Amino acid sequence: MNFVQAIKSCLGQYATFSGRASRSENWWFFLFQVLVMLVASMFGDVVYGLASLALLLPALAVGTRRLHDIGRTGWWQLLLLTGIGFLVLLYWWVQPSEGAGNIYGEPPAV
Repeated sequence: MNFVQAIKSCLGQYATFSGRASRSENWWFFLFQVLVMLVASMFGDVVYGLASLALLLPALAVGTRRLHDIGRTGWWQLLLLTGIGFLVLLYWWVQPSEGAGNIYGEPPAV
């Protein structure tokens, strides 16, 4: 999946927490978020806050779908609230996709 496809997929599934997301989809969307936040910060705090709120739900959704792809539940994202939990999630997010036999029983994302 390339950059544009990943952005279309993530924004098209704005609040879809079911299914799977490939590593490329997750990381391309992460890069998109970073770029949007950098540009938004140049326009002030209000624009930055609005951009952050607009991208929060799709970021959580793609993170959940990525966790589904490795056989974990999306609730593990609550580890982000602990600070150190980001490192655990980062490790999981870079793992290769699990086969179709995971607990969600859906075919792997392409």
